[in-house]
Amino acid sequence: MARPNILWIVTTQWRAQALGSAGDVNARTPWLDRLAAESVNFTQAVTPHPFGPFARAALLTGVPSPANGVRDYFDGLPEGARTLAHDLGARGYATAFFGKWHLGRRDPAIPLVGRAAATTVVPPEGRGGFGFWEGFDGGFLLNDPWLHGTRFLAPTQFHGYQSDVLCGRAAEWIGRGTMHNDLGPWSDEPAGPPWFCLVSLEAPHPPYDAPAAGVPARDPGDLSLPANVPRGGAVEIRARRELAGYYAHIEATDRAVGRLTEALPRAGGPGHRPNLVVFTSVHGDMHGAHGRFRKGWPHEESVRVPLLVRLPTEGGAPRQGDKAAASGSAGGSRKAEPPGARCDDAISLLDLPAMTRAWADGAATVGATHPTVANISMPSLVRLPLQCDRVWRGVRTRTRKLVLSAGPSAEPGEGGSPWLFFDLEQDPGEEANLARNPARKSEMAALLESAGLR
Repeated sequence: MARPNILWIVTTQWRAQALGSAGDVNARTPWLDRLAAESVNFTQAVTPHPFGPFARAALLTGVPSPANGVRDYFDGLPEGARTLAHDLGARGYATAFFGKWHLGRRDPAIPLVGRAAATTVVPPEGRGGFGFWEGFDGGFLLNDPWLHGTRFLAPTQFHGYQSDVLCGRAAEWIGRGTMHNDLGPWSDEPAGPPWFCLVSLEAPHPPYDAPAAGVPARDPGDLSLPANVPRGGAVEIRARRELAGYYAHIEATDRAVGRLTEALPRAGGPGHRPNLVVFTSVHGDMHGAHGRFRKGWPHEESVRVPLLVRLPTEGGAPRQGDKAAASGSAGGSRKAEPPGARCDDAISLLDLPAMTRAWADGAATVGATHPTVANISMPSLVRLPLQCDRVWRGVRTRTRKLVLSAGPSAEPGEGGSPWLFFDLEQDPGEEANLARNPARKSEMAALLESAGLR
């Protein structure tokens, strides 16, 4: 495969279940459903850490937290950290970042929501090695975002829905030509270097009641809830109210993503390279499952994320294929699957940097480094409302999940007793905790051994 242009679209709080193509009757996602029909769908993909800074640092470096330098919620990515942007830049790629960074060193005294956080400047040395960078560190402003970076030294406000603004500016960068890695001017040379562009969208993160580009909030009473959301009380009321806005932001962001993918240069023409597209999310949201909300929890709604990879086909243009399931792989990679295929390997977002480096080197393969097991963890306690109440570490396979509770003060990777154990094949809603079942003791020990957690 010729070295492709590579586009990562990374959302926030978009759980794997929340796609029409995944069977969610609440989700209106025609553009992403189309992308799924043209992609390899990694149905078992998980985030290594279901919380923003930890997951983002792992996604960029391919190293789990805290080994990548991000141990606490307010930690910044160390300036010397080697990222995928460095690796692809060394391979001759022009690199660009747009959107939510959430890896700058943040002042805990600044409110997390609002203009002060949204206008906190990430210095050039803290931007992860991207040749072109335009974004914000935080602030949770889903409308009228403040951007700074390569072209705007001071934060500048852009009016509109955040997903529309960011996808539009990324499309402009892609359409006008790549930015030289020395931060020089735009290049209009169509036969320039291949590019890697990461578009980091905050939606569908709270506030769920924020305007969603004219998409009205859904009627809470019309929403279908999974069986693991308790009925008849405050949890159900809150879940329905928040999901009404959540699905509006999903619909609005689906449209923005569709416009971005449609704007990609057509490969096969003079000077145009094939395009490879990745869609995922840094973590999900509980939305009332098991009576819990937000993220940090080890349940499926929090850790399992969408992962769609649209590989270029012969000639560069994607084509829709049948949806035959892809069989598991015993090795680290597989030949390219047909568009519309599904891959049921246990895969983590930690695998994505290595996969991307392989694509940049011309490989037409997909797959996980260890396709039978994925490690998951919360490396530290985040003392914010509704978030998980402990440090934990665990392992997830296609059919099992085992989680050890390490306690609020434990070091990551140390100690811990079984907290949760689920048979995902028989109990996908995780309603029967088998951790105290003595008949499962040897099975749990074998899982810990396979994941290197003993």
